[in-house]
Amino acid sequence: MSTGAAIIGLGRTAMSVRPGGSASALAAEAVQAALADAGLTHADVDGLLVGSSQGVRPDRVGVGLAQQAGFGDLRLLEHVEIKGATTIAMIERARFAIRSGAARTVVCVFADAPIRARGGAGSAYARSGGNSGTRGLERASGVLGSVPTYALLAARWLAVTGGRTDDLCEVALAARAWAVHNPEAVQRKPLAAEDYYASPMVSTPLRRLDCARPVNGAAAVVLGAGRDGIRIRGIGREHLLRRRRAGAESWFGGGRRAVEDALTEGGLTRGDLDVLELYDPFTIVTLCLLEEYGFCEPGKAGPLVASGALAPGGDLPTNTGGGQLSGFYLQGMTPLVEAVIQLRGAGGDRQVPGARTALVGGIGGRLDHHACLILEAP
Repeated sequence: MSTGAAIIGLGRTAMSVRPGGSASALAAEAVQAALADAGLTHADVDGLLVGSSQGVRPDRVGVGLAQQAGFGDLRLLEHVEIKGATTIAMIERARFAIRSGAARTVVCVFADAPIRARGGAGSAYARSGGNSGTRGLERASGVLGSVPTYALLAARWLAVTGGRTDDLCEVALAARAWAVHNPEAVQRKPLAAEDYYASPMVSTPLRRLDCARPVNGAAAVVLGAGRDGIRIRGIGREHLLRRRRAGAESWFGGGRRAVEDALTEGGLTRGDLDVLELYDPFTIVTLCLLEEYGFCEPGKAGPLVASGALAPGGDLPTNTGGGQLSGFYLQGMTPLVEAVIQLRGAGGDRQVPGARTALVGGIGGRLDHHACLILEAP
């Protein structure tokens, strides 16, 4: 079992769906909150890892945050970018630094501020892919941002598995059922199936309620040596080099190795996990990951969700803060924040009784990058 590093501090800003606050300012606020939670000051930190939303946006945070956030000299300073797998990659890098003696106390932070007075989050993300290569061809064809590409994935999944659009609805309902009890969630109004089907279609078969809600916000964690915090039991990653050409599967098949490696390192099985915190930018992703990560047989994710297993009171509590669909979208920090809350027993009305172990998942691109983190309560 890995005991070389633990999460000893957690901080986040309010999650806002309104314009306001630069990504750098939000990141500095989250860092301050995480240090206060750990009982530390900036002077105690000798490592800083920064994650930010992808693309060429000039306002995204980078290594300049070290000065902006008030740090002194550091032994470790990096900007990490693997899209939605970045958070777990930062945790892995921090653990390695602490184990090797390259740093003693490392802060990992992610911040984003896509919501602006002129232009919403959708336009900010739509520009992030650039205008060259395959993404440029997609843009010229009207495929802007992630929604239409994940709609293609959803259509493919429905065709291959024989799934139903009701399966997408069940994922949205389960996420919202958790978010109702999360005071930090940006969508807490109880959701019924008729509300889901009244939601506007964005890109068939994905409706508005199939899509995560971006926010202006930030979250940070502090890692240090010892066993007093949330322990890291295992980490695994898998990066698929998909060709997306005829004759090869463009979407599915991948990620299980990351889960298996993390479980093997931790000496655990899937049955030992108390909560799952999966990366869920779209409802279809939850369905895909349940199957690809080995929590159900291929084609059985829909019935599993419909059984109530993922919702409050279910046998497989998943995305217990509402996930990115109803909670807030801060890329890979969203599932990590909720896992720490659950393992601290601080979930309030949404707390999973007796939660001791959690799987945190992160994906990047179009299911191209998979990262898995196994955490354990102290």
